[in-house]
Amino acid sequence: MRIYLDHNATTPVDSTVVDTVSNVLRDCYGNASSVHTFGQSAKALLDDARASVAALLGAQPAEIVFTGGGTESDNLAIRGAAGVYSPN
Repeated sequence: MRIYLDHNATTPVDSTVVDTVSNVLRDCYGNASSVHTFGQSAKALLDDARASVAALLGAQPAEIVFTGGGTESDNLAIRGAAGVYSPN
């Protein structure tokens, strides 16, 4: 039996997540900001995901922001906190 103990670096992905992401990458590859059919399909999927995350967190969909990764998320959180706690 193999035991993985480096979850700080990365974590094994659940097979359901792998299957879902694979299906989305294969079937829904449009740019969600585009007006064509592929883009509108991607936007609908993104809007559904945003609504699902909001429901899980007890938030409004407009309060949910998706970022490109950890660094962008960290910067957004730091800038947001700095804006709230800034004396100006």
